[in-house]
Amino acid sequence: MTYSVREIYYTLQGEGAQTGRPAVFLRFAGCNLWSGREEHRAEAVCRFCDTEFVGTGGPGGGKFETAAELAVAVQKTWPANPANDKPYVVCTGGEPLLQLDDSLIAALHTAGFEVGVESNGTLAAPAGIDWLCISPKGTAPVVQTSGHELKLVYPQAEDDAQPERFNDLRFEHFFLQPLDSPEREANTRLAVEYCLANPQWKLSLQTHKVLGID
Repeated sequence: MTYSVREIYYTLQGEGAQTGRPAVFLRFAGCNLWSGREEHRAEAVCRFCDTEFVGTGGPGGGKFETAAELAVAVQKTWPANPANDKPYVVCTGGEPLLQLDDSLIAALHTAGFEVGVESNGTLAAPAGIDWLCISPKGTAPVVQTSGHELKLVYPQAEDDAQPERFNDLRFEHFFLQPLDSPEREANTRLAVEYCLANPQWKLSLQTHKVLGID
């Protein structure tokens, strides 16, 4: 298949259990919960997305005809330093599971990478992913009910997006991440209060925004 990629870049993971870990971000174009266009935001299932995922014009982006070709592009983005730990790639979007398949996972493994995925959970994840983060959105159904971490943006107005809905799912870590909006300080207080009252949940902060990195 042809893979449509918005951008590929090297940075630190800013959120969740892998915060601070160097990683290549492989951002796929396209999402199944929002078109990415502002005129459609108000009617979208996910209305608070803060990511540009439309088109293939970002740094390192483009159309990749094969999994091997895309894996090479990811490999070239990782620093050539033999002292590095296991190279790590985060497949994100948009919604990466619209495109990520067995062939690409195998190609990234062959290139030496651990494969992380950040998904909205509406599609079943293929086998072979080394770190799976699911971030439910609004009323969207959660099809993928197991993984390494569940990261819920909080608060969300919809009944289907309340933390209690996810308590019994099979994840190793449960994170609340304050909604980044004009009410961010109030949202952060709410998330802190919820975590203190419900210790199954931990707080995730968008540290990349604090640091001013991508």
